[in-house]
Amino acid sequence: MEELPTDPRALVIEALCNKSCVKQDIYRRTQEVFALIKEVAAELAVDMADEVGRKDDRILVSFKEVSATACELGLAGDVVFLNMHTNVFRLDQSNSLWKTSYLQEDDMRGYFGVVNMYNFLSDSLRYHREQDLGYLVARLFINKDGHYFMQGKRQLGFLFGDLANNVIDREGLRKILYSVANYVIEFDLLVPPYDQVQVVSVSEIKTLSSRAQVSTGKRLGFRFQADVDDVQ
Repeated sequence: MEELPTDPRALVIEALCNKSCVKQDIYRRTQEVFALIKEVAAELAVDMADEVGRKDDRILVSFKEVSATACELGLAGDVVFLNMHTNVFRLDQSNSLWKTSYLQEDDMRGYFGVVNMYNFLSDSLRYHREQDLGYLVARLFINKDGHYFMQGKRQLGFLFGDLANNVIDREGLRKILYSVANYVIEFDLLVPPYDQVQVVSVSEIKTLSSRAQVSTGKRLGFRFQADVDDVQ
């Protein structure tokens, strides 16, 4: 068994050469994965736009690259906003994945890059409604070896929870994006409670026609936490 250094300087150098190097590897891999996600999302948009457009040309499906770390998949009245976090995270110790042999064999496999997937209304972005709300529907975790799992609403976490056997590839990302798109489309906009929207300010009503300031979101006025139990 290799003896660990006891000198403080040596300990710091050891940490930099081990943990920090792994984090750099994870960040670069996450960048590569996100670039692939953008490619796949663009392909899906073209594919779906063609078929959907033949059935009803009012329904728009689109892809937009926002930046190196963000993109949008437009699905009619909804947008899936994908954002790659620029930091690397260690999985919370309470997570059951730490009990698996896959992580117990190498705890550095428990560090991840993260891609967050939010659902916004298309009109919220189109009309710059800064007060509107979006919801995190899924987040993708990628480790140093290219293995991944996903946390998400309802079936999203259940379908993609096998970290030991899930390895990032184009087909897997297609399935993930189709599953997220399906969830978003089925996640309906609900009418907010009357008491919550019965009062409006003069400034809000003056700008209502061009840049509405009255918040809108799919679960506005309802406890979004009601869906928390569905997170896998």
